[in-house]
Amino acid sequence: MNIVEVLQEELNIKAEQVQAVIRLIDEGNTIPFIARYRKEQHGGLNDEILRNLDERLRYLRNLEERKKQVIATIEEQGALTKELREKIEKAQTLVAVEDLYLPYRPKRRTRATIAKEKGLEPLATIIRMQNLKQPLSKLAASYVNEEKGVITVEDAIAGARDILAEAISDNADYRSYIRKVSMKEGKIITTAKDERAESVYEKYYNYEEPVETVAGHRILAINRGEKEKFLTVKLEVTEDKIIRYLEKKIITNESLETANLLKQAVADAYKRLIAPAIERDIRNELTEKAEDDAIKVFGKNLQQLLMQPPIVGQVVLGWDPAFRTGCKLAVVDPTGKVLDTVVIYPTLPQKKVKEAKEIVKRLIETYHITLISVGNGTASRESELIIVDMLKEFGLPVKYVITNEAGASVYSASKLATEEFPNFDVGQRSAVSIARRVQDPLAELVKIDPKSIGVGQYQHDMNQKKLGEALNGVVEDCVNRVGVDLNTASASLLEYISGISKAIAKNIVTYREENGKFTNRKQLLKVAKLGPKAFEQCAGFLRINDGENAFDATAVHPESYDVAEAILKKLGYKPEDILTGVAKNIRSKIDLKQMEKEFCIGEMTLNDIVEELEKPARDPREEMPKPILRNDVLELKDLEPGMILKGTVRNVIDFGVFVDIGVHQDGLVHISEISKSYIKHPMDVVSVGDIVEVKVLSVDIARHRIQLTMKL
Repeated sequence: MNIVEVLQEELNIKAEQVQAVIRLIDEGNTIPFIARYRKEQHGGLNDEILRNLDERLRYLRNLEERKKQVIATIEEQGALTKELREKIEKAQTLVAVEDLYLPYRPKRRTRATIAKEKGLEPLATIIRMQNLKQPLSKLAASYVNEEKGVITVEDAIAGARDILAEAISDNADYRSYIRKVSMKEGKIITTAKDERAESVYEKYYNYEEPVETVAGHRILAINRGEKEKFLTVKLEVTEDKIIRYLEKKIITNESLETANLLKQAVADAYKRLIAPAIERDIRNELTEKAEDDAIKVFGKNLQQLLMQPPIVGQVVLGWDPAFRTGCKLAVVDPTGKVLDTVVIYPTLPQKKVKEAKEIVKRLIETYHITLISVGNGTASRESELIIVDMLKEFGLPVKYVITNEAGASVYSASKLATEEFPNFDVGQRSAVSIARRVQDPLAELVKIDPKSIGVGQYQHDMNQKKLGEALNGVVEDCVNRVGVDLNTASASLLEYISGISKAIAKNIVTYREENGKFTNRKQLLKVAKLGPKAFEQCAGFLRINDGENAFDATAVHPESYDVAEAILKKLGYKPEDILTGVAKNIRSKIDLKQMEKEFCIGEMTLNDIVEELEKPARDPREEMPKPILRNDVLELKDLEPGMILKGTVRNVIDFGVFVDIGVHQDGLVHISEISKSYIKHPMDVVSVGDIVEVKVLSVDIARHRIQLTMKL
């Protein structure tokens, strides 16, 4: 297999692009570094294509390695033919390789191996040849051997049939055909283990759907229903068609003696050996595809969430709502520093509303709070009503925002939170997290396991290793796209920077604490374990404001400082001019084509340098929809069909999107209500964090369900 050709065809890119990326990966470069600083070499491929290429490259290399192992094992057995070697070498998937290896794989003791131990393999071979010169019973009689456990003629024939059945089952071509037929014509059938049992899986109590059309989210739901013992699941295929195919392949002579026995062997091979294995394979394949699709959706949602624009320059009151234990409050200044924490009890059972209002009013006046960030968990609704009432009562010029607190409790109880706030309890830490989430969502959310952020579906049912790797890749891409301040970033944020491990991230923070602020990027080389290669990978993504070199505050890589300085010098500027905005229109003053030749630099790299000189360290999050800030409250009972509202997309899943319209119960826009034209997936139209206009279709107060439409 030519890996370059396969990747070129799958990703629809040029062979030289594939070769360049493979070389860069093999040299130890990270995907963010390749995407940002090696554009010329791979033709400007984006990080999504680069990650897909990296993932497929690992799979194909594992496939080639497995082929070598299989070929070597079969060769050791003296069973490798030229034809078999070619088949293995041409196999496109691990499943195909394992099918070819099946007859040669060391087996546990099966009915066939036991029959072989009894000396019945020659009998099976003669039957398979189908040219008996004597009655089968007479031939089988010569294999009766009480010492070996073959007591009767029937025992001998049964043993031979077991050997034939296993040989049929082990044939890779037969399995390939049966797998294709089962995928094309099979149906997934689900039934209830107990039809009287109430569950969320009632839709699947008597359900069937063609394998070809079943959606990924239904596969994951069915799998969970089976795991929780509500459902029985089976794959139904056209058995007669498969049996006829096998008989046609196996039976070449209609001699009654052998034909009947071979038909029995075919039926046994399919029902006992092939069908269960194919069903497992197909369900695994469906699950894997469903997981891959769900991971893509999760990753896209996570990316949108992480790239939400920060609300800068505001003193924020983080409000972690609760009933019995009280609402935990934390005041955080514009830099994220905690100024004060307090617990109030405005909700049941204490209901000390007046006292709570006075405490919050005092905090607002003392610290000049301009925004309240309220977590959307338990008692959030009650807290919101109190906040709105208080703002009106006291005439305070403060806005509030409902913040998704998914994962806040996970963070607040983590080792990281304990190290960050050793004197705080979990409630105080949670309130701080809720406040900081609006100030800089990316910096705060990286402290939480991406799987706990709550923007996916069925994430706990998936391959956790694959999910973790994919989501970590998303976080890594987001962090590097934005860049981080080297002098303020936490170790949690730094460890996602290209080339920086957890250990190096901690070493950077330690160096900062022991030596004071970094004044230039070169000082990174003094950090323990951060060598030249790590420096090359990370330097461009780390910013130093007010440092010795103005370029250190930009995304210009140190390897390009000479070119950047030469461009500025040509126009009569100094490096420090870029930070004052003097150089913001330099593109109109230079001839890019001429500069490419003069500085021997590629067009893409030159464009990136000029863009940075014009807008140093521009935050890509500025282009994202801003959160909705509120000063009044809307309740579920206030909603009426036909009302048009603005809301924030909280989650995107296969069958629709959940939109926060400010009533503490996200409304569902079904996929059929997203667009007037046909769409394959909600993600074709909306993303997490989008501000959308919706119309209320129906409200079920008792069940807390809101149906919305975007087709206005």
